[in-house]
Formats: sequence, structure tokens, C-alpha cells
Amino acid sequence: MIPDVALLLVALAGGVGAGLLAHEGVHAVVLRATGTACSMTIAPRHDSTGRRLAIPLAAVHPRPTESTSPHSLRLAALAPLVLAVPPFALGSLGVAPTLEQPLLLGGIVGWLACAIPSPQDFAVAFYARRAIDSDIRSADPSPADATPPR
Repeated sequence: MIPDVALLLVALAGGVGAGLLAHEGVHAVVLRATGTACSMTIAPRHDSTGRRLAIPLAAVHPRPTESTSPHSLRLAALAPLVLAVPPFALGSLGVAPTLEQPLLLGGIVGWLACAIPSPQDFAVAFYARRAIDSDIRSADPSPADATPPR
């Protein structure tokens, strides 16, 4: 029993690790496919606002321009939902894991957990125009917004 639980936890950690990288990778693929420049950082220490991340693994940083469509950011934000397709396809083919297959079960559960868009992803999906405007302002502040040096 204990070895099965240990295998399940190891597989779960592996599934989450692979799923997180795939989650961020899907964001980057969709952004680039829609013509939005972006960069992906593996194991960042800080987010784009300079705050320290708790347990960083990967992060995608879009660089929208004034011509960037909000729909491209919305699509990229919700794109990780496609990560749920392979496990459900396997299940529909009758290859659903059981407790006798702890490696497969843990890996699939960890992967599926990463298919859920994060709260930040939903915020971008709902407020894409604000995100674009905010990124443009922070990348190139106008002289009226700039504070004079001391």
C-alpha cells in the first residue's frame, strides 16, 4: 500500500511539473500564432511586477502593441483548456487509469490540474483590453506620466 501511495505522489508531482510547462507553453504558442510577441521564462524568481513568486516554474510574458487584438489575449488565456483533451480522449477509448496503475493515475490527475486556467488567466480573458493598455503604458510611459528624477 505505501509503495503505491509513494508512486502515486511521484507521478502526481511529475504530472503537475509537465502540465505546468505545457500550460505556459500553450499560452506562448497561441500568442505567437496570433502575432503577439512574448517570452517564456523557465524558473523565474519574480513576476512582471517585481513581486517574488512562491514556487515558480514557468511564466509567459506577452508584449502587446496597440494593434494587438484583445481576442488574441483572451484565446491565449483560455488555451490551457485544450490540455484536458488527451486524458479525456484516453478515457473515452477505455484507457482510464485505476488504483492498480498509480503512475498513470497520478500523472493524469496532475496533468488535468494544469488544464484549468488560473485566476490570472481568467482576469486576462475578461479584461484583455485593460491588460493591453496597461502593458503599453508600462513599456513606454509618456512624459506626462513620468516622475521627474530627484
